[in-house]
Amino acid sequence: MAVDRITVDKITWDRVGRVTEPGRYMYTFGWLTITAGDLDIWKQYPRAAFTLLAHASEPDESIAGEFRLGAFDVAPDAPLPFTTH
Repeated sequence: MAVDRITVDKITWDRVGRVTEPGRYMYTFGWLTITAGDLDIWKQYPRAAFTLLAHASEPDESIAGEFRLGAFDVAPDAPLPFTTH
């Protein structure tokens, strides 16, 4: 039997419901831990998109359904800047 899984590479503040407090939140893809630093970035750059990282408690051991935020893009859908040579 095949199991359908949702693949989430990037996540935005809108997607997490614009949470205002750090904490551990349940979403359709699993548990997401959001830190005060993550929220500070979203407050400064509301359209930033973070990379979603699987959380591991031990090296080589990932906990299914536990995620945290990684690197981010400030304006993920912004057009590339025009440059001249």
